[in-house]
Amino acid sequence: MAHLDTTATHMTIADVMALPATTDVETAARALGIGRTVAYQLARHRAFPCKVIRVGRAYRVVVADLLRVLDVTLPTGDAKEPSMSSLDASAAPDAD
Repeated sequence: MAHLDTTATHMTIADVMALPATTDVETAARALGIGRTVAYQLARHRAFPCKVIRVGRAYRVVVADLLRVLDVTLPTGDAKEPSMSSLDASAAPDAD
């Protein structure tokens, strides 16, 4: 598994895809571009934009749902890199 720099303020799609099945709220917040305090407030009020699982006193964010919220399309077949479906849609020819 790839080592993630937890001191960085931004995460790439590749960083998010390298995460295990669940991650902590702080890491998910970095991926979403929201602060730690706001992220924990959202989690406590069940308003976090991704599925959050409570394990004892800890909150865990489901990475598959984080990818969905980030609108990441997982590679299929011969694809080498993930893509953002919104970018894929903008590159599609217009249907008349």
